[in-house]
Amino acid sequence: MKLLVTGGAGFIGSAVIRQAVAGGHQVVNLDVLTYAACLDNVASVANDPAYAFEHVDIRDAPALKRVFAEHKPDGVMHLAAESHVDRSIDGPAAFIETNVNGTYHLLEAARAYWQAEGKPYSFRFHHISTDEVYGSLGASGLFTEETPYAPSSPYSASKAASDHLVRAWHETYGLPVVITNCSNNYGPFHFPEKLVPVVILRALAAEPIPVYGNGENVRDWLYVEDHADALLTVITKGTVGRTYNIGGENEVTNIDLVRMICSILDEKRPAGRPYERLIAFVDDRPGHDFRYAIDPTRLRTELGWRPSVTLAQGLEKTVQWYLDNEDWWQALLNCQGVGERLGVRK
Repeated sequence: MKLLVTGGAGFIGSAVIRQAVAGGHQVVNLDVLTYAACLDNVASVANDPAYAFEHVDIRDAPALKRVFAEHKPDGVMHLAAESHVDRSIDGPAAFIETNVNGTYHLLEAARAYWQAEGKPYSFRFHHISTDEVYGSLGASGLFTEETPYAPSSPYSASKAASDHLVRAWHETYGLPVVITNCSNNYGPFHFPEKLVPVVILRALAAEPIPVYGNGENVRDWLYVEDHADALLTVITKGTVGRTYNIGGENEVTNIDLVRMICSILDEKRPAGRPYERLIAFVDDRPGHDFRYAIDPTRLRTELGWRPSVTLAQGLEKTVQWYLDNEDWWQALLNCQGVGERLGVRK
């Protein structure tokens, strides 16, 4: 397939592009290059004839029309989004503009192109979303594709809105869509404001490692390369109009995750004292969902996919990557807001 990937210079989008090119697909990377984007993430494929880059904002309707007309993709993988919950608390407007309005403009551009091409059934619009749209779970239960939406943050609300737009464009106009909702991602090239890289980089700097509240919030962790593989499976094999939940089958509390990372660092970069001593509990995030956990049965039974990397394996790979790639993350530490406590209710 020839894939138009939005947000392809970001964390998950770049993983998709690297795998797609390696798998024989042609890829057009459409990215406006916000603070969290980095073209170094796709440097390994930048000179591949199967790869092209378009510096375009998904809110720019004329530019989107040009990109579709020039590249004629067989499918869209829509990953471009503002995604940091804490930033959405401080500045929700950017999340509405990008995640809602941007998705609307992309849907309209895709629909116009699909109609002009004679409405090919093989075309796909794959919208990549999050399990956070479902809200918070208690101590038991799992999110399924039928779980009602109950977003808690401006970020998750904006993603829920974009999910609804995609479904509406399928039901109203017949646009061939698939939607995926994933659990927490981690792995190489993760922007250094997110939990896993924060723990690694704070530990290496011998600085306090912040843990919200009591650290008992639970997340299901999905290695980013596994997620990219699942996304490519869905766009090539998924049923039109279907939603697929993608989970890592790796539930753990935040505090236990932090301790696992510290233990790995103790082995790989010993500091004389355990890194766990740096853990510092801080005021909780406003509206912090207690637990997320995904039931991946549909994806496993219908498409035969399940994760290949355990949490222990993925964390070891991730820690090693950050140890080996200091030049990459050092260049991003001066980005606005990185290293600051964001998302504190005023």
